[in-house]
Amino acid sequence: MENTGPSSPLTAALIVAAGQGVRAGGDLPKQWQVVAGKTVAEWSVAAFDAHPAVDMILLMVRADLEPDLIPTAVKTPLHVAHGGAERSDTVRLGLDLLAEMDVERVLIHDVARPGIPSRVIDAVLDALEDHPGAAPALPVTDALWRGEKTVTGTQNRSGLWRAQTPQGFDLAAIRAAHHAFEGIPADDVEVARAAGLDVAIVPGDEANLKITGPADFARAASVLKGQDMDVRVGNGFDVHRFGPGDHVMLCGMSVPHSRGLQGHSDADVALHTITDAIYGALAEGDIGTHFPPSDPQWKGAESHIFLTHAVVRAAKRGFAISNVDLTLICEQPKIGPVAGAMRDRLAELMRIEVDRVSVKATTSERLGFTGREEGIAALASVTLVAT
Repeated sequence: MENTGPSSPLTAALIVAAGQGVRAGGDLPKQWQVVAGKTVAEWSVAAFDAHPAVDMILLMVRADLEPDLIPTAVKTPLHVAHGGAERSDTVRLGLDLLAEMDVERVLIHDVARPGIPSRVIDAVLDALEDHPGAAPALPVTDALWRGEKTVTGTQNRSGLWRAQTPQGFDLAAIRAAHHAFEGIPADDVEVARAAGLDVAIVPGDEANLKITGPADFARAASVLKGQDMDVRVGNGFDVHRFGPGDHVMLCGMSVPHSRGLQGHSDADVALHTITDAIYGALAEGDIGTHFPPSDPQWKGAESHIFLTHAVVRAAKRGFAISNVDLTLICEQPKIGPVAGAMRDRLAELMRIEVDRVSVKATTSERLGFTGREEGIAALASVTLVAT
């Protein structure tokens, strides 16, 4: 449950994830529910993992948490420890652990704020150069009322702020403040102020929203998809020579021709090219990596098997095929009359709309092996977008 990394880190992110999160609904606490392809906790950990000034991350979780839920794709040294009954108990336990690790500054963050932008972390750390504490906040802009079923009064919003995290502190100072505090505080700024610590206010961000109720997951998803716009582009190129036959397989279709294409499988140069482009976008090699030509089970195989495998691999990795652009290079057969049917078949095989599929053809002006009608070449580009 621990990743090794640089020794004696100076700045640590303390991510509080030991709560039950019952108001958010669902079968799991909110921090372990999936939003925009990752758990809430994974998003929060990733935000600090990506920040160059964070030397270590301490994730505080419940003692009964399933180990499989702990984020693993983390470059920054990650430690995991068990929290307490209340949030303040969890923070205090975490601060005690960090005090044993030579940490000087701590960023205390609520795991339920997965959209924390790096600029907010920057602002907190910058303010800690001159203050023992710093926290992000947004000014209150709405009118404030007092009342229950009816309005009984108004509240001047001047000087009021909506608090966010991470709340940053000198570790020794906030640790001493937590051990001296009595009761259950609203947040760590309240603890710091009770100890007389000066806490600077830095600009917060609307993207740094807190997931509290079920409706907040959709809001968080829209933020996170914008932050983690993962777009991949892959290219494929393949060639097959002509041989005996009365048709060629192209785009999963039998196209009449005076000769056939030769290959270990059905030699569908179009599907092979697109398949390689998908594997390339995933950085997962090529067809030969997944379907070695030395394996006799693939001799004569229909090439849609390879394409389907690549499409499924992309989906399992969290990617959708945004578009495919295929160019066939040949003198014969003529592609124009069957290009529409090819697009339909490719869209069917890749499970995407036909308007995301381009099939076009060109000749090589009688130059080279394609110009001599010795075979067909194909070039394809594929764009994958994280879902």
